[in-house]
Amino acid sequence: MGKTKTELFSNFQNRMAIMAKALGHPARIAILEHLISKNSCACGDIVEELPLAQSTISQHLKAMKDAGIIKGEINGSNKCYCINMEACNELRTQLVGLFSKIKNCC
Repeated sequence: MGKTKTELFSNFQNRMAIMAKALGHPARIAILEHLISKNSCACGDIVEELPLAQSTISQHLKAMKDAGIIKGEINGSNKCYCINMEACNELRTQLVGLFSKIKNCC
């Protein structure tokens, strides 16, 4: 979606789209699952768990961090990542609210 079109949509729609896009790759779901299972994790730990290069994982982490789904902090020479609970709870609430509006399905 071009930047010139985003103003045509609500804040809710834009925020949901940003977060959905940040989760729109199976590697990002795998990273999220890993972070959830470990409660926090250094980038090197994620690289050991997934069959991807460190640079690729870093790109995925950056996309999720930019969307606010995860947080990162520097701890010595490692950058530790964890789930941003506030953002994930927001996403869960918004998705439940969105899908609870379904009355009938075709």
